Amino acid sequence: MPTLYLGHGAPPLLDDARWVAELRELASRIDRPQSILVVSAHWEARPVALSSVVGAPLVYDFWGFPERYYRLTYPAPGSPDLAALVEGHLGAAGHSVARDEGRGLDHGAWVPLLAMYPEADIPVLQLSLPSLDPEELYAVGQALAPLRDAGVLLIGSGFFTHNLRALGQVGHPDGPPPAWSVEFDAWGAEALADGEIDALLDFEHRAPAARLAHPRTEHFAPLFVTLGAGEGTPVDTAITGFWFGLSKRTIVLAEAPIGEVTQHV
Repeated sequence: MPTLYLGHGAPPLLDDARWVAELRELASRIDRPQSILVVSAHWEARPVALSSVVGAPLVYDFWGFPERYYRLTYPAPGSPDLAALVEGHLGAAGHSVARDEGRGLDHGAWVPLLAMYPEADIPVLQLSLPSLDPEELYAVGQALAPLRDAGVLLIGSGFFTHNLRALGQVGHPDGPPPAWSVEFDAWGAEALADGEIDALLDFEHRAPAARLAHPRTEHFAPLFVTLGAGEGTPVDTAITGFWFGLSKRTIVLAEAPIGEVTQHV
């Protein structure tokens, strides 16, 4: 299986016909996974933890939106078998793994999955970020790499640029992105294309406008799990563009090229 890093958006993403179509097209271009493991920007816990293997209620971790978003469901089954695989591989690499049976999928997991696999018939588990340290997260990804051979789709879910406070001037999904978002996105795209993993791991010091693009780095952090799990695999850009000024760059690490998704809705 490939590994993915994508921008998940708030629930209004699901009202953006173009982005939903892009995510759905991306899902159609890869083999159907046996199960899915998501690392979201919205769950930080040490030791690294797994969400409910039997399926707890969704986490509606957003505020101030219309009521209809809080009635959305994504009843994907959990997976004790996937949990055992994750615990085995991380344990072999020296990581202790906790289980949080009260934890359901947060919006960083279920919003993009609702776009990609709306039938909710593929088992899904979520894994916490044990820290925001890029090198530690890369090592977590390396430990999880064997899951790919077991038919597991590993998804890092964040946002390639993420500074909500600096977006006051962008009042429309297709509004012109600010310069700091464009500059960081371009730098990241080039680093990924050139395989400059060391530069990406040190992005806070090497990337232009890094502090503006990521005042806190939790939305970039899942990228490093994706890169670690796909180490040595070619990087393909699947989705580009901006949403309310934020880069929604989505990358795929796969043995065969996926190609960029182009949707005109």
